[in-house]
Amino acid sequence: MQSVIAIVGGGRKRGVTLAATRQFLDNLQSFGDVQGEIVSLSECNIGLCRGCQVCFERGEQFCPLKGDRDMLIDKMMTADGVIFASPNYSFQVSAIMKAFLDRLGFVCHRPRFFGKAFTSIVAQGIYGGDKIVKYLNFFGYSIGFRTVKGCCIRALDPMTEKERRKIDRALAKLSTRFHQKMLKPAYPPPTLLELMIFRMSRESIKCMLGEDYRDYTYYRDKGWLDSDYYYPTRLGPFKKAVGAIVDWTGSRIYRRRDQEA
Repeated sequence: MQSVIAIVGGGRKRGVTLAATRQFLDNLQSFGDVQGEIVSLSECNIGLCRGCQVCFERGEQFCPLKGDRDMLIDKMMTADGVIFASPNYSFQVSAIMKAFLDRLGFVCHRPRFFGKAFTSIVAQGIYGGDKIVKYLNFFGYSIGFRTVKGCCIRALDPMTEKERRKIDRALAKLSTRFHQKMLKPAYPPPTLLELMIFRMSRESIKCMLGEDYRDYTYYRDKGWLDSDYYYPTRLGPFKKAVGAIVDWTGSRIYRRRDQEA
């Protein structure tokens, strides 16, 4: 049995976003090997990031804000799949969803959700939701998830039967693709671009930071300062050669910048 958590950024208890999320989870659970949970951010204490950068420099445990951020991270860490669902508010995610993503900013520096499937649901009236789906997809990838492109559903009030059937089809397709992603190997070999991004990021941390920065100690503790990738994987000769070239190039670039600074 695999577990999926859906984090919903809509404030309405009977809103379209929450209803679509429930329908998506029902579709998943119909496969028989998935159990789902919904967490509404409107019922959590999130807080607004102050931009103090303490989480980046010293560690997230030193954040001056207290609340439910760590509880939500723990739920995401123990789940096999994660969904972010948000209404389209002024052509972006809802305010409380954005506040939550901002509180996860340090995870973009120190990704940790490898092996877990991720997707998104955006509910809107007229326009702009596809860009929000793209944004959430990129954010999920940035913090380590195996992403499945989310869907944007259009729900005007009153809703016609044709619109309802269209939403049903979109959610059915998304739940099928998401379930298929969960069945695939959790740690696939990285693409060439993913490998290059990791190696270049690693070199910047090795060359420009030290023991007094949490990013450096995080990479050190994970063994990433010398690993091929974020998780154990087998690289072919070509990718090994590309990785070595990126290491050498990144080292020269960042050491030069550090010396100039």
